[in-house]
Amino acid sequence: MQLTKAEEQIMQILWSLKEATVKEILDTFSENRPARTTVATILSILENKSFVEHHTDGRINIYRPLISKENYSRKQLSGLVNDYFGGSFTSMVSFFATENNLDIEEVDQILKEAREELLKQKKQ
Repeated sequence: MQLTKAEEQIMQILWSLKEATVKEILDTFSENRPARTTVATILSILENKSFVEHHTDGRINIYRPLISKENYSRKQLSGLVNDYFGGSFTSMVSFFATENNLDIEEVDQILKEAREELLKQKKQ
C-alpha cells in the first residue's frame, strides 16, 4: 500500500523515534509546522491502514510503527521496479546510471557494494 507524502513524512519521524506522541512528532518540525489536528488525523489514517498502533498513557496516545522502514522500502522499491521497469533491476540501475550521468567508476562501485551485500546476506 502506498502512503501519501504527508503519511510518509509522519512514518519517517516514527521510524526514527521508535514511538512518539503527537507533541513529540510536532517537536521534530523546525519550519512549516503542521497543526496538531493534522498530525492526529494522519496518525488515525495510518492506524486504519495498519501502519501504526497506539497505546494510551493517562490521556496521551503514544504511537509506534507496525511496519519497519526496511519492509516498507522493500515493497515500494519492488513496486517501482515492477511498474516502471518491467520487473528488471538491471533496467532500473541502467536508467538511474544514465539519468545521473554516472561514470564507469561509480557504476563499478555500485556493483561492488551490491556484491558485498549479497555475499554478506548469503553468509547469514
